[in-house]
Amino acid sequence: MNGTQVTVIGNVATEVTYALTPGGVPVANFRLASTERRFDRAREVWVDGETQWLTVTAWRSLAGHLIDSLAKGDPVVVSGRLRVREWAEGEAKRSRVEIDARSVGHDLSRGTSRFSWAAGGRGGVPEEAGDGAGAAFGEAVPGWIVDALRGRRAVAGGDGPAAEGESGGDA
Repeated sequence: MNGTQVTVIGNVATEVTYALTPGGVPVANFRLASTERRFDRAREVWVDGETQWLTVTAWRSLAGHLIDSLAKGDPVVVSGRLRVREWAEGEAKRSRVEIDARSVGHDLSRGTSRFSWAAGGRGGVPEEAGDGAGAAFGEAVPGWIVDALRGRRAVAGGDGPAAEGESGGDA
């Protein structure tokens, strides 16, 4: 895979948004704030440096996992391909730095987290939850994602597929 690979530590700065592309591919986005911390030897204190703002984009199963796992303010580690998007708005040129995420996880140097396998087991694609149709993840928006988008996600234990009676492979 060509491209600039990066790993960035920061905080989720916005709620995670979720959508399907016209081709039915799940995609999720959030803004990431990464603030440099450095030690000021003269004052003998840690100080915040400049904050870098990046957009994180995730595709397919990772997109669905972000909706159920991340909340605004969470400390995260994001790894993926660095991209700079440029466009014009009238006479003005605009740009945005993005990470096409390959992996996203909580920053465990700042807290704890508990992993649970997605419905469908290890490495599987989650099945549709709650509608009885059994549609694959990319074919319809699962009920647990709809609930998350409506603000009904639980803080502890989650309300994803495993909480709705699906076997998550979690012992």
